[in-house]
Amino acid sequence: MRSGRGPKKSLGQHFLVDPSARRRIVEALGATRASEIVEIGPGEGALTELLVGKVARVIAVELDNGLAADLEARWGERDDFRLVHGDALDYQLATLVEGLEEFLVIGNLPYGITGPLFGRLLEPPRGKRVVVMVQAEVGERILAPPGSKTYGALSVAVQAVFRVERVMKVPRGSFRPVPGVDSVVLALDRIDPPPLSVAEEGSLRQLVRAAFQWRRKQLGTILRRHSDLESMRGRVELALTATAIDPRARPETLSSDDFLRLLRALQPRE
Repeated sequence: MRSGRGPKKSLGQHFLVDPSARRRIVEALGATRASEIVEIGPGEGALTELLVGKVARVIAVELDNGLAADLEARWGERDDFRLVHGDALDYQLATLVEGLEEFLVIGNLPYGITGPLFGRLLEPPRGKRVVVMVQAEVGERILAPPGSKTYGALSVAVQAVFRVERVMKVPRGSFRPVPGVDSVVLALDRIDPPPLSVAEEGSLRQLVRAAFQWRRKQLGTILRRHSDLESMRGRVELALTATAIDPRARPETLSSDDFLRLLRALQPRE
């Protein structure tokens, strides 16, 4: 159902109008009648209308005033629909799911804030399965294997806590207005049990961010000289030896597991 409202450039709105793509995205989520769903940026409800009435509840987070009003008018009186009118960046998933142990996440992420939104998705508690559409270039970075040109801090951060797969490519002609780039749908399955503690997740982000800031330098140089890693400097030689990681290696050659092993070796022992 089209609202008749024009998309807002300020919010990076591009509405998905391809019905086949809509169905495939929802099918990839694998939701059941018992599923609790968080939908980020439902827009005109292209995905929402395929979920409401078929799952336990949809919690939809929409910033746009007009679209939020339309969503509320369509489904606001239902017990299995909840509208959160606001910016998804302002909410932690923990506050949206109200302590639920299991939930799924779906959404067409606005191009301009994909990185920050992924930061939210990586925070615990994480969705058991997350299906999101992102700009194709960002999708390639998330999927990138170690050693590739597009492998970087975002790749490591996501792959450390999720198993990631490509669901489908969505050409730019599937949207109105037509964006200047293609999109890709990714499915992320949470790794259980969590491979990192909450404290380790923050430290890993610090280590990986510093490493890829100096991605052309050798790992040993980064660990010994980067100002953000000063607190880890006392155990560099021991850590490199313990993990058998070559100090001459470049950051893009290390997998997320390698970074985690290195982090744990760099941490002072209690």
